[in-house]
Amino acid sequence: MTTKKIISTEQSPSAIGPYSQANQFGDMIFTSGQIPLNPETMEIVEGGVAEQTEQVMKNLFAVLEAAGATGETVVKTTCFIKDMNDFVAFNEVYGKYFATLAPARSCVEVARLPKDVLVEVEAVAFVASK
Repeated sequence: MTTKKIISTEQSPSAIGPYSQANQFGDMIFTSGQIPLNPETMEIVEGGVAEQTEQVMKNLFAVLEAAGATGETVVKTTCFIKDMNDFVAFNEVYGKYFATLAPARSCVEVARLPKDVLVEVEAVAFVASK
């Protein structure tokens, strides 16, 4: 029987509520949404959507790495942005992290995100067989 495993790393911000950074079930990894918090200070990074997206992706990839996954094993992301006018700037940064084997993706504009950040990204990935 497969059981759920909690994934946690100090390389990404600790949870700010009753949730895990990620869960593993079998070979599948389900991350929580990552926001642009510096994992060392737990403060929102300064700057606009590009700078915030860069931190979000660093946080997301740290969680994926802790789970034994990579950008190439991400099969789906869900992206939340505060303003769809920031879509191009968001995509420029996001695209650097998925230059090959881009996952399926949803990207939606939302009224508000935790701590009033501009962007949040969550992912579903798998752990490659060894």
